[in-house]
Amino acid sequence: MIPEIKQILYSTDLSDHTRPIFRYAISLAQHYHAQITLLHVLEPLGTYGMALLETYMPKEASAQMHQHTLEKVRLQMQQRVEQFCAEELHLTAAESHLIAGIVVIEGVPASTIVQQAQACQADLIVMGTHSYSPLGEILIGSTARKVTQISPIPVLIVPILKGN
Repeated sequence: MIPEIKQILYSTDLSDHTRPIFRYAISLAQHYHAQITLLHVLEPLGTYGMALLETYMPKEASAQMHQHTLEKVRLQMQQRVEQFCAEELHLTAAESHLIAGIVVIEGVPASTIVQQAQACQADLIVMGTHSYSPLGEILIGSTARKVTQISPIPVLIVPILKGN
């Protein structure tokens, strides 16, 4: 049986060099008559950051400030993703039949990407990867590598090449 691709999850960090990866997602969506859900994951404020905040203000105030800031960043990222779509597709995200939705969410990147792929019933995850040295890859790890290890669906990894 030939697999069908009807829903693609495109995960982006919105760096300057990710447009070619988005173009792969667009090409696949056009070829398979699929839709794309765009995802940007905001990494949560770590334990150290929360502890530092709580040093200078009450826990409730720091939690409220964190939530307010998270919502502000989420809105800004939503706008950036919509602008990204408009520039690449020459349409607004709402006007394009290729874009099923835009999700900006806080979480640990690899597991959140896989969870969102399952939530939108994606048949394929498309994402980029930075090229690190082998030692850098071991020390830093790679979100793309982690996604391929835990994802129950296929993952297309496109190298992020500077200058594209």
